[in-house]
Parts: sequence; structure tokens; C-alpha cells
Amino acid sequence: MVWLLFFILAAGLTIYSLIDTQDSRDNVYRVDEDELPDELHPTVENKKNQLLEDASEIGIDVVITDGIRTIEEQEEIYERGRTKEGQIVTYAEGGESYHNYGLAVDFALRTEEGRISWNTEADRNDNGEADWVEVAELAKDLGFEWGGDWESFQDYPHLQMDFGLSIRELQNGKRPEAEPPEEE
Repeated sequence: MVWLLFFILAAGLTIYSLIDTQDSRDNVYRVDEDELPDELHPTVENKKNQLLEDASEIGIDVVITDGIRTIEEQEEIYERGRTKEGQIVTYAEGGESYHNYGLAVDFALRTEEGRISWNTEADRNDNGEADWVEVAELAKDLGFEWGGDWESFQDYPHLQMDFGLSIRELQNGKRPEAEPPEEE
């Protein structure tokens, strides 16, 4: 009899957790576009500008190719290599990217001829180190996380600041506060 009671209790808890998980998953994908920022977080904006300056000082012309994205824009990018032509460039659906919350930017490098390049091995400032890696190091020194360091899917153009917040927390409405400007 005790084992039957135990079994019923365990089954009930399992069903409850599945329902609770489903509810949580449903909430995750219900990000209200009206509640999302329409510009980069002020700290991300300031650090992005500092990155551009710092890179320029060592002879590297960085171009920000993407910043904040709408849910719709993220969905379009997610569909590349799936239902649309092209290669898979992201595993983040709409509402699952730090871009949707103004906490990420993508970059490329401008060549002397003015072309935009994603060549991660070029050393155009001739110092013996790939310019892309130099930019990534500068960005990390400024507090960015670099997608090139990720183990599962390396996203070399991607820089983000998560402020210790997960995507789920952002989806549920939590937002990082702006950091006060640094004194010079």
C-alpha cells in the first residue's frame, strides 16, 4: 500500500513538473516586442564606441555590422540555412538572442580598399597577430564576451554583455541597469 501511495505521489509530481515546465516554456516564447529596447544598452553603446577607438589606435578599422534586432529580424536570421537559402549563422530564435535586448553587437573589419571583411586571419596592421583576434581581445578587456570563445557554436563576429542575466531572465522582463560612466 505504501508503495502505491509513493507511486501516485511520484506520478503526480512528475505530471506537475511537466505542466510547470510547459508553462515556463510557453512564457519564454511570449516576449512582447513592445517591452524590448529599441537601442543598445547605454553601457554596451559606450563600450562599443571605446572598442572602435581602441582598435583604430592600433590600425584596425572595425565596423559594427549589427546591433539591436527585433524579434522578426532574429527570426529571419534564424531561418537562414533552415527554411531559407544560406548557411546557419545562429541557433537563437527570436527572443533568444542578446541582440533582442540591446546587449550584443556583431563586427567585421574594413580593408584599406573600403571592403567589409570577415577574414579572421588577416594581419593588416602587420604586427604578427590576426587583427580579428586583436579586436576580440580588446573587446574582452572592455567586458564583452566573445562568441569566438564559445565551445558549441563559435560566432566570431559576435560580442555581448549579459550583465549576469540569462536569456530566460531577459525574456521574463528583467533588464540590466546602466552603469555610471567611468571617471577619467
